[in-house]
Formats: sequence, C-alpha cells, structure tokens
Amino acid sequence: MKKQLILLLALLGIIFVSEAQNKQTKAKYNILLTGASFASPENGWFEIACRELHANPINRAIGGEAIANTANRMSDGTLYTREELENIDAMVIMQVHDKDVFENSEIKKNFECYKVPFERSNYAAAFDYVIKRYISDCYELLNDSTSKYYKTRSGKPVVIVLCTNWHDGRPVYNNSVRKLAEKWGLPLVKFDEYIGFSRDRLHPVTNKQTSLIYAQDEQIMANGEVFGWHPVRGENSYIQQRMAAIFAEEMKNVLPLKPGN
Repeated sequence: MKKQLILLLALLGIIFVSEAQNKQTKAKYNILLTGASFASPENGWFEIACRELHANPINRAIGGEAIANTANRMSDGTLYTREELENIDAMVIMQVHDKDVFENSEIKKNFECYKVPFERSNYAAAFDYVIKRYISDCYELLNDSTSKYYKTRSGKPVVIVLCTNWHDGRPVYNNSVRKLAEKWGLPLVKFDEYIGFSRDRLHPVTNKQTSLIYAQDEQIMANGEVFGWHPVRGENSYIQQRMAAIFAEEMKNVLPLKPGN
C-alpha cells in the first residue's frame, strides 16, 4: 500500500511538471514588465492580461523602486538575461511617479554617455537611458553569432510600451509621458483615460475623488487634492481587472501576429 501511494504521488508530480511545461510551450509571447508598487506581482492586472494574451509574464516590478532603479538594473545586467532579451516580445514600463519624464536639459546622445548608477534626480534622463539602452541591446543582437537575429538588417525588432498612472490624478507624469511616447513613436497604455472616472468630477455621493473608493490608501498632492494612491490589490479587485482589460486591448494592437495566432 505504501509503495502504491509513493508511485501515485510520483505520477501526480510528473503530470504537474508536464502541465507546467505545456503551459510555457503554449505561450505565444513573452512580456517583460518593469515598474514599482502599481505593477508588482501582488497587484494582478499584468498577470491577468498576460493570460488573456497567451503570454508568459516576466514581472520585474518592485515596490519602492523608480525609473532610476530600472536604469541601474539594465546597467548591471540584472533586469533581463541574454536569453530573455532574445525572446522578449515587448518591454513594458510602468514607472509612474508624478515627475516630468520629458524634460530634456540633461538628455545625452546615447546611453553610454550617462553616468551610472543613476540617482532619483532626473526622471527624464533615466527614462531616456532605459529606452536607448533597450533599443541598442536589441539592435546589437545582429552582431551576436548565437542569436537568431545574427546578421539581420534590423537586429531584434523593438517593442517598448509606456503606461500612464492608473488614474488621471498625476497630471505632471501623465502629460509628460504622452510627449515622451510621441517623441519615440511608442505605444501608450492610457489607463487614465479608460479607467472609468475623472479627477475633474467628484463622486456624486462621497463628494471626494472617485479614485479613493478603489484605493487601499490615499495620497495628498502638492495642491492639497487627495487621491487614491495604491489600488486595491489582488486578481479579484475590480480595478486590477479593469486595468488588465485596458492593457490587454492595447497590447493586441502592438504585439506582432505570429504564425498560428
């Protein structure tokens, strides 16, 4: 009886591993997400959307980080591995602190001109480094004899996706990231436009910002306005589900159609 139980458990283990491998092989895309507390895995929107897109979610978002951390991780080679770079279909950036990410006073010609590590003194410069570094890393695969992009004309095609804040209560960032997206011709996930409410109209019952009823905490802005800060987390949260829908829809317009899609 004991041997039969052991054999049964072993068989179940094999089935479990096999199912996990099948799921990975069935993934059509690999999507890398970098960000902070709005994007970290405990939220859920990214993971829900990736299931809808039949994508493998590579979530490198860490609460408390900023775009400077993303730049530094790229610089030291810890944001993605060489193998991941080869297979990533899109890199999504959701670093949404209410800072100007377009201002150009400290922008350099190429990423190698920046002094690293970055500090959180110029968000626009760090964004510029991340964009230029990823484009360069992808292009340079044409010189890598181990890459499927070796000796191609374009290297690895680049898909970088920017995101707004989850609502429109951060106008400095939301406005400047639109300019940044236009500058580089990058897709922008407009959570702030499609989330379902606006900072310009208070909730008719609470007479406060609507974002507060969907958030687990609040943030007081420089002008004294109070907004919801972090949306309620977890895949059962309405906001996480709505963000997943907005993100998935935009990515359907961005990801290349592959044979069999």
